Amino acid sequence: MYLRRRWSLSAPSASDRARLRDKLETGVSGYPMFPCKESTLAVHAGQHPDPQTGAVNVPIYLSSTFELTGIGSDRGWDYSRAGNPTRDRLETALAALEGGLSAHAFTTGMAAIAALVALLRTGDHVVCSRDVYAGTVRLFDQIVSGYGIQIEYVDTSDLQAVEAAMKPNTKLVHIETPSNPLMVLTDIAAVAEIAHAHGAELSVDNTFMSPVLQRPLALGADIVMHSTTKYLNGHSDGLGGALIGSKPEHKERFLLVQKAAGGVLSPFECFLVLRGIKTLPLRIRQHEENGRAVAEFLAAHPKVTRLAYPGLKSHPQYELACRQQRGFGSMMSFELNSRAEAEQFLKSIRIFLNAESLGGVESLASHSATTTHGSVSEEVRQRMGINQGRIRLSIGIEDKEDLIADLDQALKAV
Repeated sequence: MYLRRRWSLSAPSASDRARLRDKLETGVSGYPMFPCKESTLAVHAGQHPDPQTGAVNVPIYLSSTFELTGIGSDRGWDYSRAGNPTRDRLETALAALEGGLSAHAFTTGMAAIAALVALLRTGDHVVCSRDVYAGTVRLFDQIVSGYGIQIEYVDTSDLQAVEAAMKPNTKLVHIETPSNPLMVLTDIAAVAEIAHAHGAELSVDNTFMSPVLQRPLALGADIVMHSTTKYLNGHSDGLGGALIGSKPEHKERFLLVQKAAGGVLSPFECFLVLRGIKTLPLRIRQHEENGRAVAEFLAAHPKVTRLAYPGLKSHPQYELACRQQRGFGSMMSFELNSRAEAEQFLKSIRIFLNAESLGGVESLASHSATTTHGSVSEEVRQRMGINQGRIRLSIGIEDKEDLIADLDQALKAV
């Protein structure tokens, strides 16, 4: 008898769930809509109190399956690969932050990019930024191209080169801006115009900027991609990726990939990203304040060459950064004279951690040639402009004077 006992609190009915979704679409946290800035959206979008208990934090629904209400009917969920209440909340929040129609969460950023190209067909052509994250290059060259999909890498900061690369079978233009790790910018609005004129869509990897500092959909892009592992999560404790679409067909096709191929983000990691999003605007402000201070210090240091940070007026694309971004972020890279100097620098840092990834509250330094771009050949790295002395920094939220002091002592050891 006790094993069959039901909770006295009943689950929301399908009509209740539909009503909740309507509230999310028309208001923040279920209340009537009024103009909201990103800090309010970050706290409330998708994060309304639980309808069963009133819990202010989104529950982690660690259930792979859900009880059906009858044959062919349910309460809104039936199997977690197809949909999960915690993931629904995260996807609602991501769509709101990027200004998209729908969002779709995946296990990693690379899984999100795989989903992006999953519905391309043999003979289709993709134009991609030349100096992207090497994981993207590995996926495109070693897996996607094997399906007969043509990949062409272009300096997308050169609009004439983008125009020249477009073909009748071009279906997608995929860009990183700023790029990883050289911080090269691409004019999103201009490339969107080129892509659309040729019947192609534009996807933008917005991981480095986050929706706080850059809104690609508002600039004409069709799809935004994120590694939620980075700034959106912000605490270096969970992997994830996301695609945010701007059209009904994006919602349909990415839902298909989630259901058919899987690779969906777990409820627990969805919760971690939701938690991180609440403080995203606040963290980004501190990241950026620290990033500008560190960049100014490095720009004046005699041992640092080829510092790449679009927030410096010396950066060749500073004006473009001011035009399409709402800030400059906290990612940068610079060169030392050799791999040996880079190794000595990384051995000498004390507050910065010698580690991959980015966007967490802690500051990280990494050797680009053997971490983010270790999966591609030296020839490809040279084509991208990444040499053995290149160091990438992700500036955290520690005290900026402490960070500068750490960099100073590490550079003195070189």
